[in-house]
Amino acid sequence: MVNQEYAELAELAGGFVHDLKNHLSTLRLNLQLLAEDFQDPQSQRERRALDRILRLQNECQRLVDISNEFLRFARVKDLELVPTNLADVVEELTDFFGPMARAANIEIKSYIPADLPLLALNRDMFKQALLNLLLNAQQAMPNGGQITLLAHTEPEGVLFELIDTGRGMSPEVLAKAFRPFYSTRSGGSGLGLPTTRKIIEAHGGTIDVQSELGHGTKFTIRLPALAGTNKPAVTKESHHESHE
Repeated sequence: MVNQEYAELAELAGGFVHDLKNHLSTLRLNLQLLAEDFQDPQSQRERRALDRILRLQNECQRLVDISNEFLRFARVKDLELVPTNLADVVEELTDFFGPMARAANIEIKSYIPADLPLLALNRDMFKQALLNLLLNAQQAMPNGGQITLLAHTEPEGVLFELIDTGRGMSPEVLAKAFRPFYSTRSGGSGLGLPTTRKIIEAHGGTIDVQSELGHGTKFTIRLPALAGTNKPAVTKESHHESHE
């Protein structure tokens, strides 16, 4: 009964946010027209008006971004899953994230066995979940650092770990890490980690986090293997390193 009520509430909220986006589109269009009217300000008053219009445009875009994140969060439920090699997914993601990591002086070390058991994954959604964790790690290391990716076979499936050398979280922040709309970052939506958890759970898995101020953070994901595919893994090491 609780799950049904939650699903109905999520659907209602999703519909509301979808309608809100329509109104935001109208607002953005009118702000764009206003900005064009004031694109060549002739007085201090017009310059102030243009500045306010630009600020409203930025706030409008932020509302659109939050709305999109919420819709992704609310719509994570029944995913189409296919047999997938975790090592391939991680390699694709680290290749994509590599330029951002190098720009932020972050080194990525990946130790993912090439012959892990196959997992039932929705490739795009699972990559989104891991990308949220990588972005979270990047934000925790404003002066650079290291991200380590590890995986190994367990009796029921695969354990995957993402470890960063960032500033870590206090016990109070850690307790709220997966709470929707909770964020310690200015401008953050607070939906990245909750969305990641929903995606992992939609794959039949679990995610846990350990963290300590000044000692970094470790996310641990456990995923069930496809029946008949669990086998010993041989570690294959690969490096994705940033350069100063």
